[in-house]
Amino acid sequence: MTRLLSFSLSLFLLLPPLGFAQEADLKKVSFIPQWQPQSQFAGYYVAYEKGFYRQHNLDVRILRGGPDRPPSELLAQGKADFGTRLLTTGIIKRAQGVKLVNIGQLVQRSALMLVAKKAGGINTPQDINGKKVGLWGGDFQGQPRAFFQKYQLAVKTIPQSATLNLFLRGGVEVASAMWYNEYHLILNAGMNPEELTTFFMADHGLNFPEDGIYCLEDTYKNRPELCRSFVQASIAGWQYAFAHPEEALDIVMKYVNAANVATERVHQKWMLARMQDIILPSGSNLPMGTLQAEAYDPAAQELRKNGLIKKIPPFAEFFVNCLASHEK
Repeated sequence: MTRLLSFSLSLFLLLPPLGFAQEADLKKVSFIPQWQPQSQFAGYYVAYEKGFYRQHNLDVRILRGGPDRPPSELLAQGKADFGTRLLTTGIIKRAQGVKLVNIGQLVQRSALMLVAKKAGGINTPQDINGKKVGLWGGDFQGQPRAFFQKYQLAVKTIPQSATLNLFLRGGVEVASAMWYNEYHLILNAGMNPEELTTFFMADHGLNFPEDGIYCLEDTYKNRPELCRSFVQASIAGWQYAFAHPEEALDIVMKYVNAANVATERVHQKWMLARMQDIILPSGSNLPMGTLQAEAYDPAAQELRKNGLIKKIPPFAEFFVNCLASHEK
């Protein structure tokens, strides 16, 4: 907690006084999170509602994300300035020629998992062979497909929506889930942990950082200060959210209700706590927003080994440290 408060204080010192920017001075930018409104993006909502973006001279428009609105496509099409993405997706898109750069790595450990019912006879990775597996859209498939390649599994992939109805009703034997979200929803649906077999990517050599902030390379080259401001204000939002969880939940529920997302506060509270676990892992002193080569290289190597990319994008071209001292 001391580290959290100390870093929070140092970050707030980077912010100009509230009311510093006049309306005419604000730079308009758009941001697309990778999913529908929920506590996974609490820091960004808090940064907007508490005025942190405006303190950094930014007029931010938060777009509504979801499985049918992949941020990497909106960024590439110029329909959004910033977006969140999993690290594996960012690497894959960069290797495919989409000039994305990571300007702030938030989630430092993997929360992605596959879930199956033990009643279906699935207890080991090999038991998934030949089964129907629910997968989200392309931007979320890097780690699961690496998992399939690792265990030489031939599966039938079924598009998975924002709900778990297909899995709960037996339409697929295996579902994609995030520890902070869908896994908790399965438990809330009445299933006990003892009834489930879970395959955490982190337990199978695929413990890669996940959510990061991305923009196009040209956006950073042409407007580096804008990118730094967005990252710094976003991190301030996350620090505030963790320090004031109930207020952060009030803000999250405002966005949830506006989007008519079928959820409730208890679940969002679970999610916010789990987000703190993976953004600020126990025992780590890594500043928020930092991506280390030591974390990047294993993820990229695994993607190449499993045939998901042919060439590893150079780390120095992929990540920009927006918390570092300004360039001279």
